[in-house]
Amino acid sequence: MRPAGYSRVQIALHWAVLVLLLPQYLFEDGIKGAWRAYRRGQEAGFDPTVPMHVFGGLAILLIVAWRIAIRMRRGAPALPPGGKPVLDRFAGLTHLALYALLLALPITGAAAWFGGLTELGEVHEVLKTALLILSGLHVLAAVYHQFVLRDGLMERMKRPAG
Repeated sequence: MRPAGYSRVQIALHWAVLVLLLPQYLFEDGIKGAWRAYRRGQEAGFDPTVPMHVFGGLAILLIVAWRIAIRMRRGAPALPPGGKPVLDRFAGLTHLALYALLLALPITGAAAWFGGLTELGEVHEVLKTALLILSGLHVLAAVYHQFVLRDGLMERMKRPAG
């Protein structure tokens, strides 16, 4: 049986990922500069955005793993009635891809940074772009549900199920 809505913890973790992702994109220059210096065998000066990026990635990994564990145990609410099956399937695949990217990005970043696996650094860059595109699609879909369909879908991420 599906829950009527998301729990308070699920909602908090959803928004926590957003809050942690924003600086990952906004302040990525420091980690990129340190990565270039590392690849050249040079010493990089201290930049506070580097540990912020590393710890932010670790926090995202842990939060997403927690979200997945809750979702596997509790499930997710059904989509609003009246949707088109092909769009509902696409929404499910998009969410699956978002979860996969949110797990893969910290793993590839850590493997590149701490393991010296430069190829995974390149993979990390490609995945970063894919996450940005899918996140944008996720936001557009939420806005579409809110202002065009007016089906109350966004309420699920604002108010916990009773």
